[in-house]
Amino acid sequence: MTTYPNYLARVARYQPLSMLGMFVMRTLIFMVAPLLTGLIVRAFFNTLSGDAPAGWNLWSLGAAFVGVALGRSLVILFDITNDNAWNFMTRNLVRRNLLRTILEKPGAKALPESPGSAVSRFRDDVAESIIPLREIPWLVSFGGFAVVAYAIMLRINVTMTLAVAIPMVVVLIAAGATRERVGRYNRERKRASARVIGFIAEMFGGVQAVKVANAEPRVVNQLKKLNDVRREATLKDRLFSSVLDSIFLNTTNVGTGLILLASSGLAQQGAFSVGDFALFVQYLSVITEAMARIGQYLVRYRQGDVSYQRLVRLLQGTPPEAMTMPAPTYLRTPYPMPTPPIKGEADHLRTLDVRGLTYLHPDSGRGIEGVDLRIPRGAFTVVTGRIGAGKTTLLRTLLGLLPRQAGEIEWNGQPVDDPAEFLVPPRVAYTSQAPRLFSESLRDNILVGLPDENVETRSHGDVPHGASLHTALHHAVLEYDVENLEHGLDSLVGPRGVKLSGGQVQRAAAARMFVRDAELLVFDDLSSALDVETERVMWERLQIGNEELGVGNGRNGHESSFQIPHSSLTILAVSHRRAALQRADQIIVMKDGRIEAQARSVDELLRTSEEMRRLWKGEVEGEAS
Repeated sequence: MTTYPNYLARVARYQPLSMLGMFVMRTLIFMVAPLLTGLIVRAFFNTLSGDAPAGWNLWSLGAAFVGVALGRSLVILFDITNDNAWNFMTRNLVRRNLLRTILEKPGAKALPESPGSAVSRFRDDVAESIIPLREIPWLVSFGGFAVVAYAIMLRINVTMTLAVAIPMVVVLIAAGATRERVGRYNRERKRASARVIGFIAEMFGGVQAVKVANAEPRVVNQLKKLNDVRREATLKDRLFSSVLDSIFLNTTNVGTGLILLASSGLAQQGAFSVGDFALFVQYLSVITEAMARIGQYLVRYRQGDVSYQRLVRLLQGTPPEAMTMPAPTYLRTPYPMPTPPIKGEADHLRTLDVRGLTYLHPDSGRGIEGVDLRIPRGAFTVVTGRIGAGKTTLLRTLLGLLPRQAGEIEWNGQPVDDPAEFLVPPRVAYTSQAPRLFSESLRDNILVGLPDENVETRSHGDVPHGASLHTALHHAVLEYDVENLEHGLDSLVGPRGVKLSGGQVQRAAAARMFVRDAELLVFDDLSSALDVETERVMWERLQIGNEELGVGNGRNGHESSFQIPHSSLTILAVSHRRAALQRADQIIVMKDGRIEAQARSVDELLRTSEEMRRLWKGEVEGEAS
């Protein structure tokens, strides 16, 4: 198990030159420059009082002071540039790896909590987990300054130096004593913030349900309650941290007071000059800042550890090292366009075989068990059954969105060890029962990262890069809808596609699947929101085989003169609609997680399967219609 210090060490190794630069520049800024400034100030005031050694005058000391200040300012400029670049790249490395890990999880395990909570962790916890590493160069430089400064001050006056060290000890004791409380307040604040963010996300996602239930006042009241809890938790965390910061920073005033009290008598004895006093005050302010940094670092470290543990929980068993795996980040160069998947000879589907596929949901014990299935190229396979029969679970387990507990999957006779990684475009494309659209243009929702030039034309030979966007719209019976949108394909669809009808959302998701030119198309009850005529046209267009699309039926009485040659499609669809069942050349009837019956036609099943007859007559939920 990787610990938090190991995590910080792995992050530090990602950009070693930038990290080294921070150490060097901050040593110059916070150690070398303040030490030189203190010595120059001491010599300056001693010159005024006549106690300075020969060889220095006010002009040379002034020039030295200005030179140190200008040099320090220049180094600060370089440090800010380097720090911002390092901060950007390291945070985005962790976020990139977190997102990759989540996307590699089966769909049922992608997030352990709400999306709102995950967003909070991506935004806040990643940043706070790296802050302690970012502050280490400060600690080293301030610590080096404190050591050298105390050595110089001890040579001047031991008693005075020991006196001003007392407040520093108070800082360290206070920081250590409050470490656990800092962590507790920080966890409570993050937990309360995540609840608010998650509730807001769910509130916007369920606007229609809230309005139908006339629940707006109750929703607003619940949001107020959650915000009250967050406000109280945030107040505790911020107030406690501010009190500690005040204690740490105000030690300068205490130390300066001690110097004033003790220096008057020493000055009269000639043991403490005006320059010595100026140096002590100058060094004391920086030492106090160093002690404050140490105290704040202990607080930040505790908060960072809390954030790290929250990120580890987001991984759900994946080794924490995954968060810091080296990967390119793009700060000064354009982000590369994604490379479309290239279809090779081995990707062409001949047969997909499933044997003994099993997945039972941990909570209910329901699911699928011992399912055998064979899908040859060009087949239109429909899975049907009553609600709860296991149809969707079958598709999701087959595609790796649920982790199979038993069974084998073979693509062209070759075992598929990781279906979630293998059964993706250009081999398989999938549209879920409730497809999601992003709050972007319709074009972007269909392409999802594919550049236009790679989908507008199809390459020839054995490595097609994708289907035509026009083709995808035609197959999805969406071309006439696009014509009626204000900005066509560039129309914004709103959050989750709220500006589109349910049928348009489903057909947009279907076009997103078609444009990938996959070997196997998997539908999960895609036509449930379509009217009968639209569904009929869509299935007709998908069942053309190797013929060309001539002048045919469009939507709402329109004629389509669009022609396109394409290869035979292989389809696996969950559906209870008669339009799909009557066109299928393989029908599988599910019941209680098992295959109840299987045949090549509806007529055959109606003769042999009581379950199919009841579905066809609409006697059970999930009826054929």
